[in-house]
Amino acid sequence: MFTLTRKKTEMISADKALSGRSEPIPTADTHFVNGRPLTLDVPEGLEVAVFGMGCFWGVERMFWTLEGVWLTIVGYGAGFTPNATYEEVCSGMTGHNEIVRVVYDPDVISYESLLKVFWEGHDPTQGMRQGNDRGTQYRSGIYYTTPEQKRLADATKADFETRLAQAGYGTITTEIEPACEFFMAEGYHQQYLAKNPAGYCGIGGTGVTCPIGTGA
Repeated sequence: MFTLTRKKTEMISADKALSGRSEPIPTADTHFVNGRPLTLDVPEGLEVAVFGMGCFWGVERMFWTLEGVWLTIVGYGAGFTPNATYEEVCSGMTGHNEIVRVVYDPDVISYESLLKVFWEGHDPTQGMRQGNDRGTQYRSGIYYTTPEQKRLADATKADFETRLAQAGYGTITTEIEPACEFFMAEGYHQQYLAKNPAGYCGIGGTGVTCPIGTGA
């Protein structure tokens, strides 16, 4: 058991990752909460944000409730295996993170406001786990789609790290990387906690407030 746990919390290299498949895995057709098509197409005027914060069930619910968010989709990314299944991701052999793709209207909700939800909604100091969930697929990550998103991610990280240190937390382990290829997760994962209100949600914040609007 120790060996298995250790391997699942160490990133696999590309040459050792599972080969995957050429065709996407089946998923849901529409968003269970708002009925919109689950598609990677982005309506004109809207923008995309991508976050990893631990188990994507609870993370997705944080974002679909926000005014200005058009669509949320859970999936896998920041790894190596194309069109991986959930079981493959959980094996630690794909390098993927459980991520949520958020399509939002920047005229209604800013990216900086989404970052506030990100930083406060989980503990970004835990490395390859979140709470009791352990594995590389539970790591903290921001996957930016524009240079401005990267700038804001870096700036808010620096501000929040100072506050965490003052509260006795360790160093932030969040990876901040360019947006990766996004592979939609299976249909039963999409909006899971709307379909299963009493379902497990293994994420939780630190109780520390992330400052926004500080000139970042």
